[in-house]
Amino acid sequence: MGGTASKPQRHAAFTSHRNFSFTAPRRHGGQTLVEKIAQRYAVGVAEGEQVRSGDFIAIRPRHIMTHDNTGAVIPKFASIGATKLADPHQPVFALDHDIQNKGEKNLAKYSGIEKFAKQHGNRFYPAGRGIAHQVLVEEGHAWPGTMVVGSDSHSNMYGGIGCLGSPVVRTDAAAIWATSQTWWQVPPVAKVELRGELPAGVVGKDVIVALCGLFGKDEVLNHAVEFVGSGTKSLVVEDRLAIANMTTEWGALAGVFAVDDVTLQWYEQRAAWIKRQIGDHPNVNDKTVGELRTSVRTEPAKWQADADASYAKHLWLDLSSLTPHVSGPDSVKVASPLAALEKDNIKINKAYIVSCVNSRAKDLKEAADVVRAIQQANPGKPVKAPEGVAWYVAAASTQVLADAQASGDWQVLVDAGAKTLPPGCGPCIGLGVGLLEDGEVGISATNRNYKGRMGSKKAHTYLASPAVVAASAIAGRICSP
Repeated sequence: MGGTASKPQRHAAFTSHRNFSFTAPRRHGGQTLVEKIAQRYAVGVAEGEQVRSGDFIAIRPRHIMTHDNTGAVIPKFASIGATKLADPHQPVFALDHDIQNKGEKNLAKYSGIEKFAKQHGNRFYPAGRGIAHQVLVEEGHAWPGTMVVGSDSHSNMYGGIGCLGSPVVRTDAAAIWATSQTWWQVPPVAKVELRGELPAGVVGKDVIVALCGLFGKDEVLNHAVEFVGSGTKSLVVEDRLAIANMTTEWGALAGVFAVDDVTLQWYEQRAAWIKRQIGDHPNVNDKTVGELRTSVRTEPAKWQADADASYAKHLWLDLSSLTPHVSGPDSVKVASPLAALEKDNIKINKAYIVSCVNSRAKDLKEAADVVRAIQQANPGKPVKAPEGVAWYVAAASTQVLADAQASGDWQVLVDAGAKTLPPGCGPCIGLGVGLLEDGEVGISATNRNYKGRMGSKKAHTYLASPAVVAASAIAGRICSP
C-alpha cells in the first residue's frame, strides 16, 4: 500500500492539528527502534540478518511478568511437563489485582503463588507492594533498551522508559517459564511525531486521550508505536508512562519513547531516592545509571531508530494545539475537549484516581494542587466532595504512597473527602469497593471505560487527567480545574 492516505475527517469539536500517511513496507534500509530492541532479544538470528516488521522470531525477553494470573499460569506450566524454571531470574511475580479480597480462596491462591516463587527462586512482590507495572519500573526489572513481556495488556507501559514492553497470553508465559523463550511476530511500526510543547494544565493523559479520539479508526491497531519529535522532550517520564500505558487502548501492541536526557535525569533522581530511602539496590544504582548514560552518549545508534528506517505509518500531533480532554462516555474512541463537555453540566456519582496509568506521585500532586487552589480561592470554607459523590484514591505503589505522604499531597486529598484504597488495581478492573452501580456516572483517571469495566454495565464512565478528576469530584460534575 503506497501513497498518502486521505486525511481522516475531523470532528467539529476538535481543533488539534494532526495528520497521517501510509508508506509501503520495504526490506532494505535502516531499522526502527522497535526492530533494534527485538533483534537484541531474538534467538537464532543469522549473523548479518536484520530483524524486520512482519518477521516471526524466537525471543528471550529480559523478564516475564505475571500478577494474580500467576495462579492460572502455574497449572499450564505443569501441563507441558515442566518441573523447573529455565531461568529463575526471568519470571517476576507481583500480586496486584484482587488485593482487597480477603476471602479464603483468594488468600490460598496468593499463598500458593508465593510458595511457588520460593520453591523456584524467582522474584516475588506480595499484595500491597503496588501495581505490577509500576513495581517493575521502580525495581529496574523494566529497563531502558530491553524487552520485557507481561501477561497483562498494559505491559506497553514500560515503553515510557524506553523498554519494549508487550503483552503475552498465559500459555506463552508458561512456555517462557519452561524454556526462557517464546515466539513473536514483529509488528508493523507507526511513527507518531509529537510537535510543539504542551500548554500549561495539559498533561500526558490528555495527549493519549486525544490520540485515541483523533485517530479512532484503528490506524495503529496491532502496531508498535514509536513516539518521536521535538514534543517528546517536553514530556516528563511520568507523562510518557501514561501515554505508553494507554497505547493499549489505542489498539497498539507496544508504545515506546527513545531514551534521552529526560529519561536519564529521571533515573539519576530515582537512583538517588533509592539510595537515600532504601540503601543499596541491585538494579537501580549509581553504577547502572552511569553505565546507561555512558552507553547513550557513546552508542547513539543503539538508542534510536536509523535515519532511513521504514515505518508502516506516520502520524503527527501538535501538542501546542491541545487542551485538556475527556474520554467517553463508555469508549476511548469518543474524546472531547473538556471545555466543550463542561457546558453539558454532567453530574457524577463517583470519581477515581487509581490504576497503573495515573496514580504516581506527580498525578497525586496535580490532584492535590487543585484542592489547594480551591481552598485559596475560598479561604475559611472547607473543601470537600459533596454529599452523593464518592471519591477514591490509591497510590500506584508503596513508594509512591510514601512520597505523597511526605509531601503532604496525600493528606490534602484525604481532607477533601477522598477514600483511600491500598496500592493496587481495585475498581479500575471492577474489583473491591467503590464500583459503579446501575445508572451512576463516574469520572476516572484510569485507562479503560467500556461498559462494565468499573462495575455495572448500566453505568457510564469518563476518563480524564487526575487534575480534572479532582476538580470534578469537588464540584460534583465534570468540570475544569
